[in-house]
Amino acid sequence: MFFFVATLSGKVAIVTGSGRGIGEAIARLFAERGAMVTVTGRTAAEVGQVAGAIVAGGGAALAVTADIGEAGTAARLVDETVARFGRLDILVHNAGLFPYDPIESMTDEAWLRVLDVNLTGAFRLLKAGVPHLKPRGGRILFTSSVQGNRAAVPGCAHYAASKAGLNGLIRAAALELARHGITVNGVEPGLVLTAEVARSIPPERRERMAAAVPQRRWALPMEVAEAMLFLASDEAAYVTGQTLVLDGGATLPVFGG
Repeated sequence: MFFFVATLSGKVAIVTGSGRGIGEAIARLFAERGAMVTVTGRTAAEVGQVAGAIVAGGGAALAVTADIGEAGTAARLVDETVARFGRLDILVHNAGLFPYDPIESMTDEAWLRVLDVNLTGAFRLLKAGVPHLKPRGGRILFTSSVQGNRAAVPGCAHYAASKAGLNGLIRAAALELARHGITVNGVEPGLVLTAEVARSIPPERRERMAAAVPQRRWALPMEVAEAMLFLASDEAAYVTGQTLVLDGGATLPVFGG
């Protein structure tokens, strides 16, 4: 019988958007499995709390307050991480904006801000991290979405475009970097019940949304983190240029009655 117990012992990871939600779950799980983690996000208190909890639990973490949508941030994150831990093995771009902006009223600024964080930030982090990954190989991971790739939501054209672009980046980067032993993959979540979602969407509406999912429930942030853990592990060394759909079957086609 095969038991998968991934270890990231001795690895160093950067997880953007890890002050809360999915990113927090990824950072905590990676640290639990032995990785030294740079926890980063825009809110100092959240980032400090997550990093502090990791350290209190016996792990190693660096807290960096940063906006990945700003030019220069990705290079700074990589530099500070390598200065602290001496190496870099895993990049996880999880930070993302998901505002509501109908196309007719969407401004150029709103469009560009979402792409700056969700897509351009991913490119900048990848570019800054690759020179440090090349000597030993490594893992580059992205939190994508079923939106833009398999589904659409009105009012979220910028978000959908950014996630569709992210999947294209994953495939192209995987081809370019395979010869260096670097894999590039992503996870496409559907409905994920983060604390922010629980605060912003009333329970009745959440129940109606869950009813449209074959499994009749939302995913938990830790379930996304578990998928990321597999892709970050040695066991996924032959997986690259792929995205793992984690949506409870929501985007499966339905035939018949």
